[in-house]
Amino acid sequence: MKLTKVLFATKFRELAFDALESLLDLKAAGLKEIILTYIIPREEVGFVPYGGYMKDEEERLREQARIRFEDWQEALSKAGVDSKIRIEVGEPVPKLVRIAEKEKVNLIVAGRKKRTALEKVYVGSHTLDLLRRSTAIPVLISKYMVYCDMEGQCVRRVNEHPFQRPLFATDWSKPSQNALEFITSLKGAVDKVDVVHVIGVKISKGLDKTELYRIEKESKERLDKYCATLKKAGLEAEPHLAAGRTASEIIRLSRELNSTMIVQGTTGKDRVKEFFIGSVSHRIAEASELPTLLVP
Repeated sequence: MKLTKVLFATKFRELAFDALESLLDLKAAGLKEIILTYIIPREEVGFVPYGGYMKDEEERLREQARIRFEDWQEALSKAGVDSKIRIEVGEPVPKLVRIAEKEKVNLIVAGRKKRTALEKVYVGSHTLDLLRRSTAIPVLISKYMVYCDMEGQCVRRVNEHPFQRPLFATDWSKPSQNALEFITSLKGAVDKVDVVHVIGVKISKGLDKTELYRIEKESKERLDKYCATLKKAGLEAEPHLAAGRTASEIIRLSRELNSTMIVQGTTGKDRVKEFFIGSVSHRIAEASELPTLLVP
């Protein structure tokens, strides 16, 4: 698969253009076109008491978005990347998914500009809803600039080159295999891939040493096979095995390895159940300061 077309969703927050520019590293992987997308929330132009539909307000918002997008298009054109503008009215998440499917993009890019010092998570409810609804297209939560806790201090981090050194966390599932295939499409934009598997607490708890050693041996062999696949595709790759609480271990390793992004498969669990208890991939998306790429 070639990564040729990306949908970039924006609300024109601070640093949105910087986040867009960080995608230009994908040119080396084959990126040819970016779909610049802005969804006007229906409630901003919807029916009001005795007022009807605010058509003038819709036109004003469309014009504002178009003017900004045209500036962005000029910059993309100079960088050698084509672009298209999509401005629509409706419920943001369903609209984004439908546009992405219609445009046949390879990747959806969304996310907030940053986490403030008072916030505990890096993504909002709309972004998590997008992760749940995009059952066929990978989603990248860009997190261009964030504030994160490092050794008891609040540190500003700028993720300028997210594709440079991804950490790929695998659980051997079909979505993980899909994620492995997607990473191979990033050749040219990636310097090195760290392939990680965490033997979870639930798996290791209560096992005798013989069984635990068997799982470790099998996991190392699988990691080596994943790395061999990446190397065959022309990517440098290194295996890492860990044990403990899966989400916490992946975040810890991403910091130790100086990763620039976390890549995972996402299983598409029952949405109601997942909303209340979450999944490992979604917990990492919420808690990690790094851009997070989830592949269905």
